[in-house]
Amino acid sequence: MRRLPIFIATALAAVITLGVVGQRTSVMNAEDATLTATTQVVVPTVAKTPTPAAPQSDGVNLTIYNQGTALIQDRRTFTLKSGIGMLDFTDVASSIDSTSVSFKSLTDPAGTSVLEQNYVFDLVGSGALLARYLDQQIEIVTNDGTKFSGQLLSGRNGEIILKQADGQVMVVSQANVRDLRFPALPEGLITRPTLRWMLDSKGGSQQVELTYLAGGINWTADYTFLLANDNNALDLNGWVTLTNSSGAAYKDAKVKLVAGDVNRIQVDDGVGYAQAAPAPALADYNRREQVQQRNFNEYKLYEINRPVTVGNNETKQVEFVSGTNIPAHTFFVYDGSMPFYGYSGWITDQYYGQSGITDVQNWLEFTTGKENNLDAALPAGRVRVYQQDTDGSALLIGENRIDHTAKGEQIKLFLGNAFDLVGGRKQTDFKYIGSNVIEETFEIRLRNRKENQAVEIRVPERLYRWSNWEILNSSDPYTKMDSSSIEFRLIVQPGEEKVLTYTVRYMWPN
Repeated sequence: MRRLPIFIATALAAVITLGVVGQRTSVMNAEDATLTATTQVVVPTVAKTPTPAAPQSDGVNLTIYNQGTALIQDRRTFTLKSGIGMLDFTDVASSIDSTSVSFKSLTDPAGTSVLEQNYVFDLVGSGALLARYLDQQIEIVTNDGTKFSGQLLSGRNGEIILKQADGQVMVVSQANVRDLRFPALPEGLITRPTLRWMLDSKGGSQQVELTYLAGGINWTADYTFLLANDNNALDLNGWVTLTNSSGAAYKDAKVKLVAGDVNRIQVDDGVGYAQAAPAPALADYNRREQVQQRNFNEYKLYEINRPVTVGNNETKQVEFVSGTNIPAHTFFVYDGSMPFYGYSGWITDQYYGQSGITDVQNWLEFTTGKENNLDAALPAGRVRVYQQDTDGSALLIGENRIDHTAKGEQIKLFLGNAFDLVGGRKQTDFKYIGSNVIEETFEIRLRNRKENQAVEIRVPERLYRWSNWEILNSSDPYTKMDSSSIEFRLIVQPGEEKVLTYTVRYMWPN
């Protein structure tokens, strides 16, 4: 059931808009399981002293991990009661991990102690009111204005069950109810998730600090590469994309972003973390923002050098890294052999490993070192690669993701399949030399349909039948990459078809 706020009027009754009414019914329809948008809840009340507004924050530190978690440090000033008293701390994230909460008085840490801590999330709503008024008298009004009153027996599963004064029991679908009227607003219901402490304090004005972990806050890195038309250099811009769906806003926060794989224990505490909502339109996109990068433990930390307001259900972008004229190059790969998952036993099936793949892949390669005009570690994120057309407009030529990459490391990105390059691979010979020896020959054809560009095509071959293998002959040189694979690199001229052949012998124990 939807959780909806209640606004108490200055007169003897208050009205909230909740759902559409229908007619009196004794049968609940499946589609009538919840109140719709105009049902009214009426709660007679007496005048009360207004609850003081929550103190303004004295400062918020927001440390966001790229795993959907944030550490929030919130400082506020309260006037505390001398002795034992209660303190409510509102406007915390609804996705809070209540087991991670830490509270301390910065003004009087020795004289203020926490006796009890509670996370209160029983929010005002029609469901909460119905649950609180079981076995008590309420009144409902249907769409045609008919009023019914009686003892509330149930308010679950989209139905309201009343026992009337004459002993009859009536069942009304919540979708057919216009007004729900309760005799009073029960104690204990709140409008916002609240942390509540029982404190033993000397009292007076004190600044307190609350620290907790919350879900529903995440950041990712997004990169744009502009590849030169000769494919030999690129310009790079990296953006922090920060998404907040934690249920709270953080005004003028000091924001730090941690990149790395921080180990967290996953525990189901019955409350859970809020899931990140789909990103809405960008709230901030400003190239002038500066982000400081530094090492922190075994991770990378990025600190935004100004206060940042992070609204709830908001996505924000800030540039954090850039580089120009970074040496790069593209290369092509024809990978027509089967994926290799390790040797578990020799394979004697003649037709194993014939994939029928004809696509030639296009890859981009560069390094992140200082000598390559970048000198930056790159957090994991999404990469979009563009290249300028003849009219100067930039067109997308590929998209991929990178893992966390340290300075000076190589990055390889698959961009897509080349249109004018075609490959083919077939087995031309297979024979048993003995009971434990097989010889196999492959023919690989590479065709370059480009009009005026010679290309280098890399051809990896995985030797998957058994770990004891030997290349008997090959038409072109190869490099042994590891214990189970070799690689050929061939130059294919425009309009040319290049034919590569090799024979491999496998031997295994009798």
